[in-house]
Amino acid sequence: MTADVQERSAPGSFHSTDSLPVGRRRAYWREALSRTFGAVDMTVPDEVYSGTIRTAPIGRLQAVTVDGADCLSALRTRRLVQQGGDDEYVVVKLLERGVARLEQDGREALLGPGDVFVYDMARPVLLNLPQSFRTKSLVLPRDVLGLSEADMARVTASPLGPDTPLGSLLSPFLAGLVDGAGTYPPRTSELMARNVVDLLGVLADEVLGRPDADTPGGNRALLLRIQEFIDRHLADPDLTPQAIARAHHISLRYLHKLFEGEDVTVGRWIQRRRLEECRRDLARQAGGSTIAAVAHRWGFTSAAHFSRVFRAAYGMAPREWRDTQAATPCPAPPPPTGLVDA
Repeated sequence: MTADVQERSAPGSFHSTDSLPVGRRRAYWREALSRTFGAVDMTVPDEVYSGTIRTAPIGRLQAVTVDGADCLSALRTRRLVQQGGDDEYVVVKLLERGVARLEQDGREALLGPGDVFVYDMARPVLLNLPQSFRTKSLVLPRDVLGLSEADMARVTASPLGPDTPLGSLLSPFLAGLVDGAGTYPPRTSELMARNVVDLLGVLADEVLGRPDADTPGGNRALLLRIQEFIDRHLADPDLTPQAIARAHHISLRYLHKLFEGEDVTVGRWIQRRRLEECRRDLARQAGGSTIAAVAHRWGFTSAAHFSRVFRAAYGMAPREWRDTQAATPCPAPPPPTGLVDA
């Protein structure tokens, strides 16, 4: 293995051809791609101009961004599959820039920007990227999807476009998730990984033609949209369960039902996310903004109320947390548990 290329099991990595002599770039690029996605016969140009790979974990999943200035063809043959070692992985990929052709399980898919697609490392697959491209991928163990072999074979090479209802949700969600990978606290990473798997289950239902209304998968997709909506509007002090239900054209009762699986009420979910953002700002801006300014920035209308719920959640006052971060770097406190009613 090239010394500069890290193993796929590494917590996170960054590979770039930019700083290498031209003569070393082609071998390095092939090695880095194979180490990231598994054993494949890689065809790249004789002269590789520029390419980068970023990886980061999200729970059991691996998030990968690949930027390539050159064309690329990756073939996983039956011989490579039989050698084993990588066949337990599935790749869910967003083509963010460029075009591609994917062949697997007797199907051929022509792909464009915004398409989300799946391929399975347990069977032969060909992915051809004939021009400059950017992809964002999740590499995950096959067992977490819970699909039978027959169902998995129907999901591969069946893309969802950005003009479809689910595709329009998946594309920005997958892009944002991959971009933020490696920055989330461990507990948040595990929760997000669970949500991703549930959402991929919705993708499988869509491709397989299963109805998604009033199913666990359909509910999970709606819940994820609502959680993203909450994150976008955290700073709004008028963000309430009633406002959220109106924005998504559902009843308040149904909204509360969606959050039952999260073991937290809607109001406490909002409070928890606000507290997490306030905690992060206080750590970054030690000695800068006042406690009250940070609280108001994230939707708390009362600094006294904010201090009370912060102490209940983290076991210390906001000022103590900020002063601790300013004095000596230390691990972040655990996620909020002792939440009180907003």
